[in-house]
Amino acid sequence: MLTEDGKHLYVSYDEYHNLIEKLAIKVHQSGWQFDVILCLARGGMRPGDILSRIFDKPLAIMSTSSYRADAGTLQGKLDIARFITTPKGEIAGKVLLVDDLADSGKTLNAVIHQLRNNYKPITELRSAVIWTKGVSTFQADYSVDLLPTNPWIHQPFESYDALTPVQLMAKWKI
Repeated sequence: MLTEDGKHLYVSYDEYHNLIEKLAIKVHQSGWQFDVILCLARGGMRPGDILSRIFDKPLAIMSTSSYRADAGTLQGKLDIARFITTPKGEIAGKVLLVDDLADSGKTLNAVIHQLRNNYKPITELRSAVIWTKGVSTFQADYSVDLLPTNPWIHQPFESYDALTPVQLMAKWKI
């Protein structure tokens, strides 16, 4: 649900999973056949995992991080892992790059630049995201929701960003 002022989008688990399923449909309807899914950790891990299961394709993971400060709400310096974790040796062939959203576009533009320059076995690269913000400099090949404003997306699992093991112990009276 988008707030009236357009500054916040609240997403339930059901809505989140429905959006991932709609993303799978968009990819499928395109007719494009790919070999592997590369998800960006952390935001792309859940969509990547689900798409990997739906399409029965191996899931590779590349770690990126820029939203670390203030319980994950402030973007800072972008860090991109030098290596990709994949169950099948080196990542190669037709790759579907998956993240949760194209926010500013900084991460996806940088990752695609790195993949095209440093991973020559990738023969074709397409991207898929759930949300694309109107302020993004990146346009994914597949996207479900275009957000004309620049809302903060409150994903259903973000409460874990500020949760500690001590708080969990108190919650479960351990």
